[in-house]
Amino acid sequence: MNHLQHLTQCLTRAAISICLISICCFPFGCQPQQPLYLTEKGRYQNHYLSKATKIEYTDVNVQSLSEVCNASAPLTLDNPDPDAMWDLTLEEAIQMALKNSKVVRTLSGVGFSQAGVAGAPGTLLQAPGSVRTVYDPALMESDPRYGPEAALAAFDAQLTAGARWIKSDTPYRANVNPAGNPPWYNNTAIAGVQGDTGQFDIGINKYAATGTQFYLTHANQYNVGGPQSTPVTWSSYLEGGFRHPLLRGSGIEFNRIAGPSGQPGVYAGVAVARINTDQSLNDFEMAVRNLVADVEKAYWNLYYAYHRLDSVRTGFGAAHRTWQQTKNFHDVGGERGRAQYLAQAERNLFQFRSQMEIAQNNLFKAEAAMRYIVGLAASDGRLIRPIDDPVTAPIRLDYQNILCEALFRSPELRKQKWEVKRRELELCASKNFLLPRLDLDAGYRISGAGKNLTNGSSSSAYGSLGSGDYTGWSLGLTASAPFGWRQELAGVRHAEHGLAKARVILQEQELELTHQLNDSFREISLAYQQMQTTLASRRSAEAEVRAVYNAYEGGITTLDQYLQAQKSQADAETSYYSSVIDYNLAIMTLHYRKGSLLEYNNVCLTEGQWPGKAYFDAKRRARERDAGHYFNYGFTLPRAVSRGTYPQHQHGYNSTAYETLPTIMPRGGGEEEIMAPVPNGAVIETDSIMMIPTPILPKSASNSSGNTPVSFVTPDVGTPNTVRQIPTLTPARNMRYVTK
Repeated sequence: MNHLQHLTQCLTRAAISICLISICCFPFGCQPQQPLYLTEKGRYQNHYLSKATKIEYTDVNVQSLSEVCNASAPLTLDNPDPDAMWDLTLEEAIQMALKNSKVVRTLSGVGFSQAGVAGAPGTLLQAPGSVRTVYDPALMESDPRYGPEAALAAFDAQLTAGARWIKSDTPYRANVNPAGNPPWYNNTAIAGVQGDTGQFDIGINKYAATGTQFYLTHANQYNVGGPQSTPVTWSSYLEGGFRHPLLRGSGIEFNRIAGPSGQPGVYAGVAVARINTDQSLNDFEMAVRNLVADVEKAYWNLYYAYHRLDSVRTGFGAAHRTWQQTKNFHDVGGERGRAQYLAQAERNLFQFRSQMEIAQNNLFKAEAAMRYIVGLAASDGRLIRPIDDPVTAPIRLDYQNILCEALFRSPELRKQKWEVKRRELELCASKNFLLPRLDLDAGYRISGAGKNLTNGSSSSAYGSLGSGDYTGWSLGLTASAPFGWRQELAGVRHAEHGLAKARVILQEQELELTHQLNDSFREISLAYQQMQTTLASRRSAEAEVRAVYNAYEGGITTLDQYLQAQKSQADAETSYYSSVIDYNLAIMTLHYRKGSLLEYNNVCLTEGQWPGKAYFDAKRRARERDAGHYFNYGFTLPRAVSRGTYPQHQHGYNSTAYETLPTIMPRGGGEEEIMAPVPNGAVIETDSIMMIPTPILPKSASNSSGNTPVSFVTPDVGTPNTVRQIPTLTPARNMRYVTK
């Protein structure tokens, strides 16, 4: 009865509580409500207005460059006079740019034209992540995810160790049957078993280049207590073994591509990581090439700005003299001083003045662009003045030889060829995943046990272990295979499509390169013809000015015709120097497109200085190899991935393996010997020897004399110039090299 009354009271209280809660919630409905606070002050929005939307400044302190801190006021039309003139050669400008370019600058945003210089560089401020630096190759080399060291780390030995203590107290049921009771009488009692267990183990695991996993494990265990309350006992064992893949994941080549933990579509082996590094070096080379091209553009456009200003200034001087003469005639009331003539002369004078101001400002902007690209302060009181003369000599070009050289030396093609090689390796690895998993595992164990871990006698665990009396071994096969092979087949198809895409892109790049070379040939031809034409026009304009002036002096013609002749002379002078600059930039563009611009400017990329520890380690590794014995892996040797070091300059080829070509005279003087490149041909493998056939070129690819150097012809216009030769290549004979 008491239980029923208590239950009734509980139900009554619950019903009352539910009613009260329903009454309290009825006015608010089912919508979410803000909480109620007794001490709320109503200033909760101050945090968001003064804190959450506040723009803060980063706590970073990087020392500014001296070129930033020591920059002076720029040269302008209000401040046109520099403290000094700085005569600069193109070679010095390139050397300065390379020295000051930890970040490879570009003139993106700056436009050069005959009308002047427009815009200002802004790539570093707008997209700093898109620029190249000297640290990029090192960043890729040391990338902990995709770099070579990360790929090699998969084969490093791994040390594992552990210690664990277990305290156990396990209950169990014990039957107690006192004496004198019948057999069917059972009295159950609960008893406990207490024990202490300790486990100490240490092991080493390592993957080999073949995909085999080796392991060595040593473990010690002690036990205290138990059902019979045994004393402390120790057990110890030493086990070693391996697990070798027989089908999937087996082989040096597969593990170099995919790594020991590769999956379909995921390839992070050493060969792929090295290709990433080589492509990063290609990107850096192209960035340096673009920098050199921008330096040359800035240099020759600054050269043009000086001559543009000089031409306009000369025209302004002539216009001023004409205006002064007309004003003198006007003051004395002469016929040649009529108001109409004076107004025409004054208008012509101001037109030249406007052009001179624009040309002066363009000169300052071109000089600022030159300063930026070589890494100097925006202004330091000096005004850079180019002193090198541009090339005005005609050149003769052999199209087939230059095309052969461009197909070999273009860094864009070289980078894409690395991409093709990557796709070939990925396709090779993807086919390995079509095999079932079949692993051979074997192990050998030596065991021991005793009252103590070690006491110097055979009764200890280590003593028993050292005796080798208790051994065991294991040998087995483990197989696994998916039904349908869906992921694996998709990986093969993906690799095939990627390879087909990379090859098609390479072919189209080569086609695009031929169009660019053809365009360069046309631009060089047009620029040279325009240079000849504008030179003739310049001479004709000078003769016209003299003839019109004499006619004006004799009263045969009017003043406006003479003023127009002066404008034509200034325009002809400007057009001539513009065509000279276009001709030099067209030659530079040809070298840019065929991959010889760095050699043309005597630039070679080398690796920076390593720390002293690196040289010490390298010497130690070299001594180890020298003291060891060479072992030929035979059939396990993977196929070649690289053809060797790329020679940046043509004289870098091995003269014993390549055909020697005639000498050339690159920029900067001095004879250099160039060798024929390895053309892009089919590759035929025979054991460890790789044959590289030379492509068959039309007969027009070589001249009748065989290896006659292509050189400049003595110029017939302008001032004499240093003879510069365009490097050309003759296709090499069939050659071969042995992989090592």
